[in-house]
Amino acid sequence: MRQSAKMNNDLFCSSAIPDLPSSTPVDLHTHSTRSDGTFSPSELVRYAARKGLGAIALTDHDTVAGIAEAVNTALDENMPEVIPGVELSTEYKGRDIHIVGLFPDWDDPAFAGRLQSFADARIYRNRKMCRLLTQSGYPVSFEELYRRFEDTVIARPHIAQYLVDEGLIGSVEEAFRKLIGDGCPCFVPREKISPREAVEFLLDFHGVPVLAHPLQYHLTDASLDQLVRELTDAGLMGIEVYYPTHKPCDTAALMRTADRYGLVCSGGSDFHGTRKPNLDLGTGYGHMFVPGSLLGPIRACAMRNRQ
Repeated sequence: MRQSAKMNNDLFCSSAIPDLPSSTPVDLHTHSTRSDGTFSPSELVRYAARKGLGAIALTDHDTVAGIAEAVNTALDENMPEVIPGVELSTEYKGRDIHIVGLFPDWDDPAFAGRLQSFADARIYRNRKMCRLLTQSGYPVSFEELYRRFEDTVIARPHIAQYLVDEGLIGSVEEAFRKLIGDGCPCFVPREKISPREAVEFLLDFHGVPVLAHPLQYHLTDASLDQLVRELTDAGLMGIEVYYPTHKPCDTAALMRTADRYGLVCSGGSDFHGTRKPNLDLGTGYGHMFVPGSLLGPIRACAMRNRQ
């Protein structure tokens, strides 16, 4: 019997849901217009169906606002399964570390309230960047920015697009390179929680915490191992071993790390639509394949979290 997204989240983790075979591709790291992607949640689900994916996880930054739309689209149109998720930005020894949460209690008001506190830090940062840009001769109205991108978690790509739309700069890439990229004149760092705090927060709401794209942080092997060990002690349950930039040897090495620490394997494209040219849903830059068999162990972790 088909149901709407307004349901007990336990049903997403039910053992009654059949496991997917390894031959069925999934994508467990995606973004929609509810954060900094360019596909709406519904468009994302329909695109996943066209790509032949068995399931996708919607993991927007600091928000679960798109999950109900994505889940209902999947249910109403018999599309691939949608896994509720979120991606949290954290700071670890001066580096930006991302933690993905899969199967959290996304419709719990307390969970949404905690996420709002993370969004509030973004709002403060965006207001300050708008002020710096305006003072530097690139007038950006904070109020107009939020009107243009209503119902979205505003981030730097939206500010860059505003600059392009106003004819103040030639491209989004140029805006990052000259104005708002890390270390640029109008860049403002955002207050972040630690990765340990993100893991504990997700566990509080029965989510499966996963270390996202671990090789993107350019840590030494020893430093990455230390990070994984510290987070595993805090309750980390998974690590992304499949990612568009991973070579087969990278995936193999991360699988060994997962085995060493008793973590489940995950992976995804980190799809943002046109914001990441040439990076496609499900396949990354053309060679990525995330096997559907990963989803069963992740779902089992979520079930254990609810016992």
